[in-house]
Amino acid sequence: MVTITIPKKFTNGKELVVVPKKEWEQLQKIAKMKVSEMELERGLKKALEDVKAGRLLGSFDSVEGFKKSIR
Repeated sequence: MVTITIPKKFTNGKELVVVPKKEWEQLQKIAKMKVSEMELERGLKKALEDVKAGRLLGSFDSVEGFKKSIR
């Protein structure tokens, strides 16, 4: 295994982890999916709270009925 020394001035005293690019890209994809799932969960939770509180619109028999409701 090759050893590479990275001077502390480049890392400002923080830890540095080196991983192959392919693994890094996979990690990024997983992280993005997790964020999307968290956003979805927050949105669903808020929607369910709205339903429980009775903050609903609909159902509508016509476009005009919908327009009146949103005004």
